[in-house]
Amino acid sequence: MARAVSVISPSKLRKPKLITKATRKPVKGKWPPAPLRVESILNALEDLYPEVDCELDRDTPFQLLCATILSAQCTDERVNRVTPALFRRFPDATAMAAADLPELEELIRTTGFFRQKAKNLKATAQALLTEHQGELPRTLAALIKLPGVARKTASVVLGTAFELAEGIVVDTHVQRLAMRLGLTRSTDVGKIEDDLMRVIPHARWIRFSHQIIWHGRRVCFARKPDCGNCSLAPFCPSAGLEA
Repeated sequence: MARAVSVISPSKLRKPKLITKATRKPVKGKWPPAPLRVESILNALEDLYPEVDCELDRDTPFQLLCATILSAQCTDERVNRVTPALFRRFPDATAMAAADLPELEELIRTTGFFRQKAKNLKATAQALLTEHQGELPRTLAALIKLPGVARKTASVVLGTAFELAEGIVVDTHVQRLAMRLGLTRSTDVGKIEDDLMRVIPHARWIRFSHQIIWHGRRVCFARKPDCGNCSLAPFCPSAGLEA
């Protein structure tokens, strides 16, 4: 049964204004956003994407970490084309740490920046073996010390692999939609995460990140978002609602 979505008075709604180019700054409006509007957005996302998950293919937390490192400046679709062969050859930290760099580079070449990514994959695997007994650490502070692992990558791994919410993943989709939805006052990734952690309940941080990313890929496109068919439009300042 579909979740009941919170309702905002129709008198506050206008005909959606179609956005024709990528949002480069947050919409103006009330801050912090009204709790009812935030709840409405969360409920609508839950109805749209009840079975949400990270779209990077993997079998283990280590493979998720590798796939997330590869996803920098690259689409998940492209990464998923590369990782089957990569993980058959180097399925775990022990195998990856012993990888021959030229072979590793060739396997991941199409993901872009492949030389640096290959170095990071190998170095990260070596660090896991020497510092963490081959297992992934379960804190953001420890993960971001690994080569090629920044805060976003660490948050993806912690949330997806271990259901630990130490932050909110802010990729290009989350950044764009947070600004369009009026859930942030900033264009800076770090400050956007701070704003989102303030207005999104902690228990929803992991699912919210995945759901917003899914919505950005399926409906709220960068150049021509499908506002006319968007379930979030009644609660979105960029689609005509006065924040």
